[in-house]
Amino acid sequence: MRCAEKFPRQSHLHRVNKMAKRKMEILYKVYNNLYVNLTNKCPCACTFCLRQNNETVGESDSLWLDHDPSFEEVVEAFKSKNMDEFESVVFCGFGEPTERIDVLLQVADFVKKEYKKPVRINTNGLGNLVNGRDICPELEGKIDEVSISLNTPNADDYFKLVRPKFGEGSFQAMLDFAKEATKYVKVTFTTVETTLTKEEEEECAKICEEIGATYRIRPWIGENEA
Repeated sequence: MRCAEKFPRQSHLHRVNKMAKRKMEILYKVYNNLYVNLTNKCPCACTFCLRQNNETVGESDSLWLDHDPSFEEVVEAFKSKNMDEFESVVFCGFGEPTERIDVLLQVADFVKKEYKKPVRINTNGLGNLVNGRDICPELEGKIDEVSISLNTPNADDYFKLVRPKFGEGSFQAMLDFAKEATKYVKVTFTTVETTLTKEEEEECAKICEEIGATYRIRPWIGENEA
């Protein structure tokens, strides 16, 4: 995993020792939502990724996993929560959720049937490349919204910022994924305030309009927010 390579070996061993002493953080609270941490795998090595310097988000313990949790483990984690406390369920953790699309959809189906909660995926939008197929039709009826990190309207800048393992075609693949996904779910593109010029934000808004997606400029995320 490319992001993990940024940590020296001693730091990695320290995390492994800590994980051996605690229960994995599969679910964690951010504001009034319950987030699902399915994996630490990610096809990108974003220069701004929170996990380079932090282990926690929101009210979580460390989000580094000692293994990818099974569907059964995730369901057990849900059963330990009072779901009346949460407005929605969000697939977002220290990895790209669509790396485990099959388990993700199983869990989403469980959440919709058991708790009747809205379900969102926070993603880099490279799920089709990750899985080698068009996963968009599979989202219908299980996912309510897909939130995609756009980061920049420029393909070259995107490649430098996100550093996807799939190469320079990743930006267009992300846009293609978003356009296809609008047939089945609500799609929102996000950028972070203060990171782009007004002109770049206008370009992002135009991309969203052409695709049929909502554009959201979100606040900068501190180490204990999401």
